[in-house]
Amino acid sequence: MEDEAFTDISGKPISLDCQSHSSFCREFIISSPKVSMGKVMVYTCSVWLLAYAVFFFTQNTAVLSGAILVTLVGMMLHIHFVKVDHESLLVIGSLGIQVSSSYASGREITTFIEMSKIKDIVINEAIYMHQIIYYLCVLLKDPSEPDAVSSVVPLFQSSKPRLNCLVKVYKSCQEILSKCQ
Repeated sequence: MEDEAFTDISGKPISLDCQSHSSFCREFIISSPKVSMGKVMVYTCSVWLLAYAVFFFTQNTAVLSGAILVTLVGMMLHIHFVKVDHESLLVIGSLGIQVSSSYASGREITTFIEMSKIKDIVINEAIYMHQIIYYLCVLLKDPSEPDAVSSVVPLFQSSKPRLNCLVKVYKSCQEILSKCQ
């Protein structure tokens, strides 16, 4: 499948890349736009202008040094802990599901869920900031009671794609899950 343009719940563009490695293995990658240099410049200039105004009245150079330090540390923390470049979902029919998040700094978090623990993959709905949003999630089996659900693992938490994108991923996942059961 080819790249398609979708939007997240805020209307920002995201892209979905579906790769079929075999009939039992598919990977879905949702990518967000890169960090906007314009926004970085606006935030940096705002903080530095405010610091310069304070310096002008106080004549304290620590204010300027503090502003530089705060903006640099703030940018590094944002890139390392907040800004997710892309999230991926790798579904391997007989093995399980791997969920990965790659941050702008290069840091990556990966989680694997065994197929024996998966009850189903569903699209769920939630209320978020005065609106109803949809999200894809994995239902995990309760070890003591096979028909019950022990927990819910939400997917694509950072990119928050809209329903049309989730439906495409959902149908493809269900196709693989139906072949394995």
